[in-house]
Amino acid sequence: MNLHVIVGAGAVGSTAAQLLAERGDRVRMVTRSGSGPSHPAIELVAADATDADRLAALAEGAVALYNCANPLYHRWLTDWPPLASSLLAAATRSGAALVTMGNLYGHGPVDEVMTAHTPLAATHPKLRLRADMWRDALARHEAGQIRAVEVRASDFLEARSVFSEALGNPLLAGRRGYVPAPLDVPHTFTSTTDAARTLVAVATDERAFGRAWLVPSNPALTVRQLADRFVAVNGAPKARLTEIPHLAVRAIGLFAPFIRELETTRYQFTSPYIMDATETTDVFALHPTPLDDVLRATAARLRAAA
Repeated sequence: MNLHVIVGAGAVGSTAAQLLAERGDRVRMVTRSGSGPSHPAIELVAADATDADRLAALAEGAVALYNCANPLYHRWLTDWPPLASSLLAAATRSGAALVTMGNLYGHGPVDEVMTAHTPLAATHPKLRLRADMWRDALARHEAGQIRAVEVRASDFLEARSVFSEALGNPLLAGRRGYVPAPLDVPHTFTSTTDAARTLVAVATDERAFGRAWLVPSNPALTVRQLADRFVAVNGAPKARLTEIPHLAVRAIGLFAPFIRELETTRYQFTSPYIMDATETTDVFALHPTPLDDVLRATAARLRAAA
């Protein structure tokens, strides 16, 4: 029975913990509050993950240490560096493989379909930060100090995202949805369940280490197409959408930090933003959850929260 240590109890971390527990492994979940899913095989620990000594002690004897943390987006530049440093130190001292839940931000704006081999070319400080985190982990891996792997996903559907927060509840209620981005640009969306399944698959597979892998995701859809599919699958009224003008989004951002931060990643929605995870499917036999099932799960989460 292997021990896995997961930092962060968000949608991906919690789902990964449940997958591991259900297959018979032990999980130690680390958060500031000690929160996480309830399961006999999941130990919930309240601890500050930026404390490298404490985190290393918690990871002692673990086969993998998962970075599933998710600092508030407007605090990335202040919150990520000490956390990333602590995770590197804990993996080095404990011998646990460092398994990071990443994203596509490190690539920066692209004009091609992204794969795991697309260069990390982001120049904006907040986007480059995620690329630098992986570069630091990879440097230690190549130096033989740790084993490291990163899993990258696009925007999530079931968890909090531009789609679920801006559109989900209004569409389920038959109201008009207001979107702070263009409606007709293809975009890859990822299931949090598929992200968790990919993390679990690569965490103990020697073929995975020393590189990044993309999460298998359904074919890209525009926001309009996704909204139409969402209401059809969930028996909601016909989707009505309005794109919020860019200037209006910027004005709202003066008072709302989350909206203000959308300016940094607006490029992801103004041009096609598509990833191809065929390599992950070929190596690990992982396939995306059918989109209709993902959209039903998204609606169930929103209804439960309401």
